[in-house]
Amino acid sequence: MRKFFIYLLLLLLIGGGALAYFAYQMFYGPAVAEDFTVRITPRTDYELVVNKVKKNSKYNWAFEFYAKYLDLESALRTGTFLIEKDMSVMTIVRTLKYGESKTLRLTINNARTPEALARKIASKSHISEEDMLKTLRDSALIAELGFDSAEAMFSIFLPNTYEVMCDITPRDLVLKLKSESDKYWSSSKRQEQLKRIGFTPFEVMTMASIVHEETNAQSEMARIAGVYVNRLKKDMLLQADPTVKYALNDPTVKRILKRHLKIDSPYNTYIHKGLPPTPIAMPDLVAIEAVLNYEEHNYLYFCARPEFDGKHNFAETLSEHEKNAKAYHDALDEWLRKKKQEKK
Repeated sequence: MRKFFIYLLLLLLIGGGALAYFAYQMFYGPAVAEDFTVRITPRTDYELVVNKVKKNSKYNWAFEFYAKYLDLESALRTGTFLIEKDMSVMTIVRTLKYGESKTLRLTINNARTPEALARKIASKSHISEEDMLKTLRDSALIAELGFDSAEAMFSIFLPNTYEVMCDITPRDLVLKLKSESDKYWSSSKRQEQLKRIGFTPFEVMTMASIVHEETNAQSEMARIAGVYVNRLKKDMLLQADPTVKYALNDPTVKRILKRHLKIDSPYNTYIHKGLPPTPIAMPDLVAIEAVLNYEEHNYLYFCARPEFDGKHNFAETLSEHEKNAKAYHDALDEWLRKKKQEKK
């Protein structure tokens, strides 16, 4: 009988230790196999939060117990919360109650095509390039936002740094970018500027994309925009080289030749009057402001300077422009000749 009680006591001690260890594991041990996020809005039901956690973790009884102990239901805060791999039940609950919402600062700029924009977004977020491009080329979404092509839709977005939820979907990101664009153009200042120049926001973005591709010299952008405005007013062809490069689908072309000017494309402003059908790139804010505040002058032409300093010479007459163009091309031919000799 004495041995029986000794064995029983040992069993109770072992069982109690095992139970204590299991209880410790449920509350303090790793409960998450892979990272996941919990997004909470003012309309999110508490049960949805509980179900999301239970679906992506283990020790569900312990989670519900500790969540009730900390009164999580009455303390839900809006935001997106990252639940990381190997988090314990107690850490999960405390993250949802006390943790910071996880957001992402996403910088969007310098994209010539929807494909380029998709790559940029994919490199800086969890969104895959394939999913982002599929959304940018979603015909239903494009029509919903009032555009007729992916090129028209993506290039209306403003280059900037946006704070978004880390689990934002491609569609929600596009909607946010469109919303930010609408806010920019709806201000009284922008409306006055648009009225002054007689352009729609889309037309401003289209011209700004040309100015953006035409020069890196920010000090010249408003003057170049003024040249294009003058040509439009006189019903002249824009004859903008960047639109020809876009039509050729080759932004690396260094020298526009006569054969390039004959390409049959609505983007070729050497044969089609007016602005091209869509922006040819995502213009930066400086170029947009340059168009909105274009310089008023009588220039109708401009040409790269023979100093190769990235700036341009401007002219009011064709004869003056032809002199400037000859000076540039002579300097370019001489530079090419010297380079050729150096290689010998």
